[in-house]
Amino acid sequence: MSPKKSFELPSNSKNVTEIDLLTQQLLRLDIQLNSNIPATLYISDLHGEGDRFISILRGRFGMLYQTCIEALPKTFSTDKIQYLVNIIRRQRYIKDEFIKMDRQDVIMCFAQILKYKFSTVEHNIEEVILPEFRHIISRMISGLPVPDPVFEEKIVSERIIEHLTETIKRILLDRIMVLGDVFDRGAQPDKIIRILSSKWYINMIYYVFGNHDILWMGAAAGNRSLIAEAMRISCRYDHLALLERLGFDISNLIEFAKKTYPEKKVTGNFKAKTSQARSMEKALAIIQFKLEEETICKFPEFQMDSRLWLEKLAKKLKEGDTEGLMDKHFPTIDLKEPRKLSKEESNIIDDLERQFKSNKKLKKLLKFFFERGETYLVHNDMLNIHALIPSTKEGEFDEFMNRKGKNLLNYVQKSIKRVGDSYLKSKKQNEKDLALMFYLWCGPKSPFFGKDAMKTFERYFLLDKKTHKERTLFWSKNLETKEFKAKIMDEFHTNRVIYGHTPVDVTKGKSMASEDGVAINIDGGFAAAYYNRGHALVHTPHQLYGIILPTPEEMKKASNNSETVPLSVEIIDEFTAPVRFRDTSKGLIIKKQRDQILKKLRSFADNDKK
Repeated sequence: MSPKKSFELPSNSKNVTEIDLLTQQLLRLDIQLNSNIPATLYISDLHGEGDRFISILRGRFGMLYQTCIEALPKTFSTDKIQYLVNIIRRQRYIKDEFIKMDRQDVIMCFAQILKYKFSTVEHNIEEVILPEFRHIISRMISGLPVPDPVFEEKIVSERIIEHLTETIKRILLDRIMVLGDVFDRGAQPDKIIRILSSKWYINMIYYVFGNHDILWMGAAAGNRSLIAEAMRISCRYDHLALLERLGFDISNLIEFAKKTYPEKKVTGNFKAKTSQARSMEKALAIIQFKLEEETICKFPEFQMDSRLWLEKLAKKLKEGDTEGLMDKHFPTIDLKEPRKLSKEESNIIDDLERQFKSNKKLKKLLKFFFERGETYLVHNDMLNIHALIPSTKEGEFDEFMNRKGKNLLNYVQKSIKRVGDSYLKSKKQNEKDLALMFYLWCGPKSPFFGKDAMKTFERYFLLDKKTHKERTLFWSKNLETKEFKAKIMDEFHTNRVIYGHTPVDVTKGKSMASEDGVAINIDGGFAAAYYNRGHALVHTPHQLYGIILPTPEEMKKASNNSETVPLSVEIIDEFTAPVRFRDTSKGLIIKKQRDQILKKLRSFADNDKK
């Protein structure tokens, strides 16, 4: 039978080249459309706990066991799955008298797992399999015969097993979605950022800003109140070693703090453990409050007048009305102009501002945030945010800066990017953008905060604990209604919303997901102040499941006993068929691109007929 002539290549060499390019694009898009969605880990609020993050990341958050279940036949028993998991973890063959699997059985199972993982477009065989084994493993994955020594020669089969297990562990995760707050609480935010930005992880990382990240980004960009706040929090948690690693010289601050606020005069609710750090914490707090009030007064659109405490404090001190104060030593408060910095305070903050803006080590770390971070991200038809979308008591999107909903988040993103661009290029900052960084850190309508106020002043100085309470706004309550969740889905064209910021105490029986699985809280609980226990989320082509993360004590016990760290899984959704890109909103975009290319290719054939 003679070949059909409906799609013969034109003789014109330019057209032939264009057809080849279009054909490549068409086939690439078609492969992507029919590929499984990537296996994605969602984690939030790491709060400087670098060692704990590394430990859990090594275990891939329980994904190994779940991946084996998804990739291997349903007839496999739990014991057989666990046996294979143990081999992968130890990267060597283990003979088990109860599990009747020889080396060939194990190798074929591992080839099946790799075949499953290669069904996404995230991994390329050429990149993850060593050249010396690439041909053999490729044949196994394709179901083609391989040489007998692969199975019959112990030294060969065990080397193959070693490499297969290493490869499986390397490609378990396709993407990691981090929903903010790497900084503060813990002492190793720099370690976490180096991991996320390393060559091993950078291409799989997606990052959403958290308010603690905004704090440090705004400080580095030159916001003076955020500089004082970032330093104060570092002192509050005794992270002076972190400041030293970052290259800060705090000798002037130490000298000023010890002289102005000696240990006996620091009687407020200061948390630092050493007397030196407590003195610095108080010194920085007073500087911070003065600078914050300066911003609040200069930008009335922030509507934060309730945070103006210094005039009230000056009045109390002037009138001797100090019974309600925990601390009565305020030598730098001018009773006539309480917001005015003393000469020494001005020198301290000027010095710190210069250091923050010129610190190369800090800039190298924060470059990751400014270049990679987003205010929100839509991934696999799920909206990812750090904390919330500002909303009203009535369940409507709340308005700030004449914007709301998606429009507000887009505005915030553009402002942060302008700040980042100026910071990274050492250009002068836009004053309004820089002030907005302060609001995003602690403002009531910030998408990163979500409380009526950050009541640091009250907690430090006022005896009445009723004044300490930070009232959570309406996000959580609104998420309990179908109407508000539907509003979010319509606004962002998604089917779920994933968020962190507010920890869920699982010890009290609380669940990370709403009953319908639409709203999911994934605060990792990495800080001791937040129970040391939180959640992560994993989305594979077959399942959406939450993981209750282990506490540091559980991790230490498992390590001492050479046991697996305990992880509890909460199944949120299971899919009858593997979810593919064509099933997502991104798939619709890819399909449209594919159809346009196909139309153009067919036009070549039609022109050739003529």
